[in-house]
Amino acid sequence: MICKDCQPAILDLLLDPAAPANADVRAHIESCPACAEEFKSMQATFALLDTWQAPDPSPYFDQKLAVRLREEQTLAPAGWFEQLKSRLVFNTGRQFRPALAGGLALILLVGGGTYANLTGFPHSAPETSAAVQDLQILDKNDQALQTMDQLLQDDAPADDSTTQPSS
Repeated sequence: MICKDCQPAILDLLLDPAAPANADVRAHIESCPACAEEFKSMQATFALLDTWQAPDPSPYFDQKLAVRLREEQTLAPAGWFEQLKSRLVFNTGRQFRPALAGGLALILLVGGGTYANLTGFPHSAPETSAAVQDLQILDKNDQALQTMDQLLQDDAPADDSTTQPSS
């Protein structure tokens, strides 16, 4: 066992020293001085915690607390922010659950719709061959092709003018 694995197991050894699963930890602590020091430190801390006694509350603690709570609940909050704060602090939050559920449903719908649109689900359009797609592109670009033809035709008479007309 290495020290890194032994550190969390020291607490288990302190809480239940007779457990058979702690045999490896005990063997490591006997062979490793750093882990033995950590074990002794934890033992001292646990011994100190065992001697500590919680102070007894005053006999009027419950009555004072009840009076204090009644005073706080009867005070009118100063403004709308204070009313909201007191509602959040003193209420159980049951009145917010329907609004929260509706808001989460709306977020899921918007998020799901956005995701469905972004993933680009295949539409029901039939698949076309490459030749048909090329012909569709040519139909769409017919105007550009006509313009190119006109440019080529404009160049053709200029070439003919260089030749001598025969008469």
